[in-house]
Amino acid sequence: MNRPSTLPLARAPAATPWEGYGYGLLGVIVFSLTLPMTRVAVAELSPWLIGLGRALVAAIPAALLLAFTRSRRPDHREWPGVILAAIGIVAGWPLASTLAMQTVPSSHGAVFNGLLPLSTAAFAAWRSGESPSRGFWLWALAGAALVTAYALRQGHGALQPGDLWLLLAVLLGGLGYAEGARASRTLGGWRTICWALVISAPVLVLPVGWLAANSPMPSSAAALAFAYLAFGSMFLGFFAWYRGLAAGGIARVGQVQLLQPFLTVLAAAALFGEAVEASTFVFAAAVIAIIAGGRRALVGARG
Repeated sequence: MNRPSTLPLARAPAATPWEGYGYGLLGVIVFSLTLPMTRVAVAELSPWLIGLGRALVAAIPAALLLAFTRSRRPDHREWPGVILAAIGIVAGWPLASTLAMQTVPSSHGAVFNGLLPLSTAAFAAWRSGESPSRGFWLWALAGAALVTAYALRQGHGALQPGDLWLLLAVLLGGLGYAEGARASRTLGGWRTICWALVISAPVLVLPVGWLAANSPMPSSAAALAFAYLAFGSMFLGFFAWYRGLAAGGIARVGQVQLLQPFLTVLAAAALFGEAVEASTFVFAAAVIAIIAGGRRALVGARG
């Protein structure tokens, strides 16, 4: 009979800060198409069906993946983060942002998403034990101010009615990002989003089923946009995003999302032929400089 080995288990190599930034950027690239695809889908489908239905569709591959890998359930310390992630980024952010897309263009909404890093950092400081330094907060506020200035410039100095939905989306998104990343430190990024989707499915199945039964058949363009929202924005993107936040720090890596508005504008130009002003690239360069400054700022841990 073979005796069990008494050698200690090998530990996985520690993640580097650049690994966190790399995975974070990959997630942001996937997320950058979310609002343009939402604009395509909301032209034909109910915003409630899009906001809630994409989570229900994404729960199918999530459940299959958990079953195929025989993944463990979250423990008592991880469940609160998974549940709040489900509230924030499985239901809250998609629904609020989709309702906003009824009245504001995707480029305007994308720039408002530049406030997400500040929201994520605030929830990380409140709930996840991170303690950003004063210098970090100054960099984060500078980034938020820069993105807000860009939004006002694009909107000719005025905020739109849909901006209230966007502000709610920013708050819910920051909560979901920080709480999901907190759980993913021990549960793993892909397990966190999978469990968040799976526990949301029983709540969503009846309203989504009723909405789908009373909705017209979408065109192929709207159907493809909805599929991207379900499998890209709601599922695969979070694999990279939560891993990046857990590896490099929630508050620090979250600043990479300041690039998302500009990537969204470029994506809208490539997909829909929208003109991109030269000032967009100037703002993008300034945001990159702010991310570099924030990366050097200290983000410690309380206790």
